[in-house]
Amino acid sequence: MQSSIFNVRVPLPARDEVFLMNTFTDAQLVVSSDVAALLDRMAPESATSDETLNDEELGIAAELADHGFLVENRQREREALNAYFSRFREDTSELRVTVLTTLQCNFACDYCFQGDHGDYNKFAAKMSLETAGAVARWIEDRLDETGAKGFVLTFFGGEPLLNLPAMYELAERAWHASQVRGVELRISIITNGLLLTPQVVDRLLPFGLKGVKVTLDGDRDTHNRMRPLRGGQGTFDRIVENVRRVADKVAISIGGNFDASSVDSYPALLDFLLEQEFADKLAKVAFKPIIRQGTPVPAAQPAKGAIPLTAVGTNGKPLGGTCMTAAGSGSSVCDTCHFVDEKLSFLREETQKRGFKTIDGVHMGPCEIHKRHAYTIGPDGALYACPGFTGEKGLSVGHIERRQESWQASAARKFDALAAWKQCGDCSYIPVCAGGCSVASQTELGDMNTPTCHKSSFDSALVALAHKSASQLMETVQ
Repeated sequence: MQSSIFNVRVPLPARDEVFLMNTFTDAQLVVSSDVAALLDRMAPESATSDETLNDEELGIAAELADHGFLVENRQREREALNAYFSRFREDTSELRVTVLTTLQCNFACDYCFQGDHGDYNKFAAKMSLETAGAVARWIEDRLDETGAKGFVLTFFGGEPLLNLPAMYELAERAWHASQVRGVELRISIITNGLLLTPQVVDRLLPFGLKGVKVTLDGDRDTHNRMRPLRGGQGTFDRIVENVRRVADKVAISIGGNFDASSVDSYPALLDFLLEQEFADKLAKVAFKPIIRQGTPVPAAQPAKGAIPLTAVGTNGKPLGGTCMTAAGSGSSVCDTCHFVDEKLSFLREETQKRGFKTIDGVHMGPCEIHKRHAYTIGPDGALYACPGFTGEKGLSVGHIERRQESWQASAARKFDALAAWKQCGDCSYIPVCAGGCSVASQTELGDMNTPTCHKSSFDSALVALAHKSASQLMETVQ
């Protein structure tokens, strides 16, 4: 046997123990240092064979193999990884559809070209009821084609609540289609929160609404500076009041977008949230860095006090045309595409200190872009591989009316062949990273099949996970 490629570890010197995790099997163990040493002896370069182990070591090795820390050989493990990604891609147990009801927005965020600036909203696409009906029929076909037992429908934008008729039409028709087929439907909304009302929630709850994600960009003053209305009016108080009014009705997640000027305000936001009567009802709290237009600061030599950020597009155009507020749960909509490792670790720790549920920074993927039956639909009915590419016409993979131009077929083949992780060598995080965000790769490197690596972020998150697991083990023993 050989030690797995996907073993990671964190020393726990105070206890002379080691936290072990296998990112492929998700097995997590706290073991003595001599067990960790046994794993080192089983590395291919050590050439230790099973025959050299004593009876006690053979017993330990068998248990480690049961959890995936030891494998027959690494070539077989790579084959198993490829098979895993293939199963992940072809899985039909769940249909996932993200619908952009509009690319219009009622905010004028200073970091976003899409919001209520200039004449953008005059020309931004908005889904018609006719198109919504066509999307509903397309969804029915996909449910029949896949035989899926679960269906996740996410409303995104722009600001999706600016097009309630399309939302209601799709939600009701998706619900009825799911009921007829015995499919569990879960609806979520990604919104800036300004138009979130009990009436909207009550209208959608009977049709499967399970969660709403709302964005707060720091404490009150910072958020009002970052996410104002076109006239400069603040939006923080109204959003919080809206959350307060619906928190008893539906699960609320809080997200936020930070840059160098705002990141230090987030602990104050967390303290504020902790004081609210709805604090214990928040399903998740997680933040991400802003992606700005302009020249990125080299990561190796960041300017003093600056967070290295990446341009969202060229010629003043926002990447993909979608809202720059990433959102979702798990891999439903990527919310970790551009890591700023140190600041993300800081905010994750601050969030955990206050008892809020948040992402652990290790269990990140693979992204749903690698799922054949995860779709994003633009306001005009065009199909995309993920929300980050919406609006980039050259990267559309088809249309709900089943017409597919030659350039769309070409784009579809590119997405079908995505396998950036194959360039990642023996990195232990491949099963939970899959080579990083394809949108970031396309934007930063000009090639979606080139990995975007944020190993240091995973390493930092692993340390936090290790100490949390060790503490929980101690509590269990006591």
